[in-house]
Amino acid sequence: MVSEFGIVLLFFILGFVFVAIGLSVAALIRPSHPNAIKNSTYECGEMPIGDTWVRFNVRFYVIALVFLLFDVEVVFLLPWAVVFKQLGWFAFIEMIIFVVILMAGFAYVWKKGDLEWDRPKPYIPKLEDLVIGKKK
Repeated sequence: MVSEFGIVLLFFILGFVFVAIGLSVAALIRPSHPNAIKNSTYECGEMPIGDTWVRFNVRFYVIALVFLLFDVEVVFLLPWAVVFKQLGWFAFIEMIIFVVILMAGFAYVWKKGDLEWDRPKPYIPKLEDLVIGKKK
């Protein structure tokens, strides 16, 4: 007799075996003819220039995360708005608090300047600028 945990373990094992068999069969029957063009980086039809391992600016990720954050918040607001009349005042006040916290986060990100796409570079003084009495 298999217990409930045994059934779950059997489910995971069968899932793993199913995926392994699918990948193995796909590896056996697919054509494999690598060449320089197939192995090159694709950049919208343009020839790649330079190394493919370039550093992206962190602002790309920050803006993407802020977008996802507000996108998920809309997912929470829509069902609430659909059943707003049945929920009553308690749910209305909870949603107001939720939106206030959300707007506080938005104001923080905006004030910090993370929504600015092109920030000016900060001025970093050199030692010569800090020495008093030195003539230029």
